[in-house]
Amino acid sequence: MGRILAIDYGRKRVGLAVTDEMKMIATGLTTVHSKDIIAFLKDYLSRENVECIVVGEPFDMKSQASEAAKYIDPFVKHLKKQFPDIPVERMDERFTSQMAFQAMIDAGLKKKARQNKSLVDTISATIILQSYLEKKSNTDNRT
Repeated sequence: MGRILAIDYGRKRVGLAVTDEMKMIATGLTTVHSKDIIAFLKDYLSRENVECIVVGEPFDMKSQASEAAKYIDPFVKHLKKQFPDIPVERMDERFTSQMAFQAMIDAGLKKKARQNKSLVDTISATIILQSYLEKKSNTDNRT
């Protein structure tokens, strides 16, 4: 059984999260500079069995593709080209940064820790992955 890897892609940083092999628990993995993401993924995927990659899909409040889509969509195309044997799925990422920030507050992190944008990106990727797992579970339960 393979893991599911989630990506919160940004122009500067990329937050990553991964499931356990049973695909039940989403855990933050790391944050990588966007220019290093493909090299990081090549290394990671050579060591770990990943059966699906989930990339956050940015929407605005009207459910239209947001401004960020113009750099995320080319990344997704490049990802599919680099790793053609691994399916790439998209997951709505609206509000994940705000949810990540709130999760940090709820966890009792001090203000200085909450300013760590890398941590916010990793938590955002974890939220994207958890949302994906919940959506998949709900879909599987209906069939």
